[in-house]
Amino acid sequence: MIHFAILTLFPSMFDGPLTESILKRAQQAGFIEIDIHNIRDYATDRHRTTDDAPYGGGAGMVMKAEPLAAALRAVRGSPLTDHPPEEQTSTLQPLVLLMSPDGEPLTQSMATELAQYPRIVLVCGHYEGIDERVRTTLIDREVSIGDYILTGGELAAMVLVDAVSRLVPGVLDPESLAEESFSDGLLEYPHYTRPAIWEGQAVPPVLLSGHHGQVALWRRQQRLQRTLMQRPDVLTRSARDGLLTADDLRFLISLGWQPPDR
Repeated sequence: MIHFAILTLFPSMFDGPLTESILKRAQQAGFIEIDIHNIRDYATDRHRTTDDAPYGGGAGMVMKAEPLAAALRAVRGSPLTDHPPEEQTSTLQPLVLLMSPDGEPLTQSMATELAQYPRIVLVCGHYEGIDERVRTTLIDREVSIGDYILTGGELAAMVLVDAVSRLVPGVLDPESLAEESFSDGLLEYPHYTRPAIWEGQAVPPVLLSGHHGQVALWRRQQRLQRTLMQRPDVLTRSARDGLLTADDLRFLISLGWQPPDR
């Protein structure tokens, strides 16, 4: 079970993406829990102000320290609904993540790590960002979903919740996760289903052979070839990390690949 608390200025953005398909079923089954918190609820003025002009001048606005800090402290101190009071210990304090283009890139490895936490708080930045004093005192880590700029952290938070949730035990069949892209440093192999021939294009005969060993070899080689063609950087990293077998290396070299220097 993992509990996500999302702090945002725009709660309605989450109404659809987090309440459909696998995430919907995971919540209904109790594998994940998602709470949305409106940062404006923690503003103290009658206009519920959450942003102000930056000191030193410049374009845009900055999210104010007071309401964001109040929201964070309230959410961090709230009990887990799925744990009895005697288990509300410091070990269950949430990990606080700021969605930011300055953060660590979100990878499959990071998603696997985050899936081990019982509580995660996601802060969705907006405007020009958040007051630096909140960043340095109340944020544990910053996470980016890519080297580009979004209008806010909401879409990035949805991506992270989706990537992490599917790795929580019980959400998906473990077999579905075994050979996914990036699960072991390679992209996924091609998939086919009925009909066997579609618009003149046939399914590879090996997949119809019933020979499990040949199918497994074909899939492995397809993963290697696809990674070489589409993400050679990932292949190089896998080789350096020792994730490729001797047979993998021989196959790749037959395709013209040059192994990296260790």
